[in-house]
Amino acid sequence: MHLDVLDLRNFYYRSSLGRAAQKVIRDQLVELWPNAQGQTVAGFGFAVPLLRPYLPLARRVIGLMPAPQGVMPWPAGQPNVSLLCDETLWPIQTGQLDKLVLLHGLETSEDPGGVLDECYRTLGPGGRVVFVVPNRSGIWSRTDRTPFGYGRPYSLSQLEAQLRQHGFVTERTLSTLYQPPSSERIWRKFAPFMERAGRHLPVFAAGGVLMVEASKQVPAPTRPGLSARVSRPLRVLEGLGVGEPAPAGRDEGAPVI
Repeated sequence: MHLDVLDLRNFYYRSSLGRAAQKVIRDQLVELWPNAQGQTVAGFGFAVPLLRPYLPLARRVIGLMPAPQGVMPWPAGQPNVSLLCDETLWPIQTGQLDKLVLLHGLETSEDPGGVLDECYRTLGPGGRVVFVVPNRSGIWSRTDRTPFGYGRPYSLSQLEAQLRQHGFVTERTLSTLYQPPSSERIWRKFAPFMERAGRHLPVFAAGGVLMVEASKQVPAPTRPGLSARVSRPLRVLEGLGVGEPAPAGRDEGAPVI
């Protein structure tokens, strides 16, 4: 089930815990994708908090929000780039996107396979996508105080297997959100230290969120006929059907004795 867009907005923009989570995930995304100059960047689910760094760089930024979730205008004080869409039928041309990020778009969908098919369709050759999902082993997926406690959490092997089935190749994986999902002041105070220390822990067992970067695998084109050229063909029939020239000085009309 998708969460309501107002609940997501209140968490990420009006709570200290949500703002901290937004910053941690966005910083990791920018580390993965430091440059998007002249590219088309899109987000699906509630990914708009992660897209702000690309507004001045990208050729175009699009915020796709699924209909069961609802939509809100974004970014505030600037021309709107967010839109409402069917979660398995996006109003984007095939191969149009260079970069795509999903946040609260895959784990909450009733048709994750259809979502992945749309990701594949809209990405161009060489396009990259980052999936941000709750970590099944992390503490953020075990409480409903945050949006990461809803939907289906993933282990790394589960997510990678699902991506392979839909034509994606995993490029990089990481985990983040090592701080506890608590708004208590003491935890907010030590949150930056815990994020730094968390990078030295058993990564996928500690972080509350998994981030997986994948690329679109384009199959090799096929053509009719032989798939391989014979380098040294046999010449058994060579010369058949070609007559020998008549001896010099012989009348072509004279009978052969």
